[in-house]
Amino acid sequence: MTSQKVFISYSHPDEQWARSFAENLTKEGVEVWFDQFSVKPGASLSAAIEKGLRQSSVVVLVLNEENVERPNLFFELGAALGMNKVVIPIVSKGLEPGKLPLPLRMVRYLVRTSPKETAREVAAALEVQHDKAA
Repeated sequence: MTSQKVFISYSHPDEQWARSFAENLTKEGVEVWFDQFSVKPGASLSAAIEKGLRQSSVVVLVLNEENVERPNLFFELGAALGMNKVVIPIVSKGLEPGKLPLPLRMVRYLVRTSPKETAREVAAALEVQHDKAA
C-alpha cells in the first residue's frame, strides 16, 4: 500500500471510465482525489481542485484526442508541474504522442485499457516510486 494521494483529472466524456478507474485505484489501496468523491454539492469547484492538487503527490491525467487541448487540462497540468507533482498521463488508444501537450511528451505514459487493469498499473508504479523514496 502506498501513502501517496492521487489526483485524477478527466473530461466529461471520460467520466464513467474515470469513476471506475478511481474506484479500482481505491481498491488497490491508493488514496484518491476524484471530484465526484471529494467535492460536496455547493462547494467551489475551482477551490476544491486547487486544494486537491495541493494535497496530492501524484496527478493522473486521463487523456483522449478531444480533451488534450482543453483549458482545464493546461491549468491542472501547469499547477501539477509547478508544485513538482509526479504526473502520470493515461492516453486513449490512437492518441498520437505528438498531440500531447509538450511537457507530457517527455513523460512515460500508460495506454488506457480497462479501469481495473489501468488502476493496477498505476498502483504498481506508485509502489515503485514509494520504495525508491524510502
